[in-house]
Amino acid sequence: MNPHRILIVEDDEAIATGLSLNLKLAGHVSQIARDGDEAIALARDEDFALILLDINLPKKNGLEVLSTLRSEDNLVPVIVVSAREGEFDKVAALRLGADDYVTKPFGLAELLARIEAVLRRVSQVTTAPIETPHGATIQFGAIEIDLVQRTVTRTEQGKQDAEKLDVKLTHLEFELLVFFARHPNQVFSRSQLFALVWGQSAGSVRTVDNFVGQLRKRFEDNPEQPRHFITVRGSGYRFDP
Repeated sequence: MNPHRILIVEDDEAIATGLSLNLKLAGHVSQIARDGDEAIALARDEDFALILLDINLPKKNGLEVLSTLRSEDNLVPVIVVSAREGEFDKVAALRLGADDYVTKPFGLAELLARIEAVLRRVSQVTTAPIETPHGATIQFGAIEIDLVQRTVTRTEQGKQDAEKLDVKLTHLEFELLVFFARHPNQVFSRSQLFALVWGQSAGSVRTVDNFVGQLRKRFEDNPEQPRHFITVRGSGYRFDP
């Protein structure tokens, strides 16, 4: 199993340390935030596969953290882990966008199973390979992608006889471009892109950033203000045709 980066948001040092140790034994890597403000800052700046979120936190409680992340379109999976057993808290968390709710005290085996279940559901955003007839293409703007010949062309605008120019891409640049083009208007985290394009569930965040940067240089009129390859703060990237 490839490691996932998991953010533990817990102010109880013993619980946080125990969770971190058991996640490591299960093959994951983790980071700990001890209050709501720190959790929000880390979720905005880092790429996590999942967040374990307590409710009773200093500065901002877990429900406020969850509400803030979802209002910013941060779609990272969240499992609330709380001593609050009341139905009101469970319903509130789920309505705010939590993926699961586990009450304390909890069995570690059950929690790890729930983590794996959520991560498995997230990984299923991938679709089966699309069968395309010879010459099938995807177009956006002046760009045409030939899925069979594996070529990309750009039509020069403003000329009497429009000319198609080849756009040279590496193998992975082409794969990433095709993935985005087949999944328009959907947000994908860096971890999801690693799994779906690179075939890995973990890797350097900068790798995805660099590849998206290369696509912007090749296809955006102004790479500094992209119209197609959009950064969704705290979540990842979205392709707008």
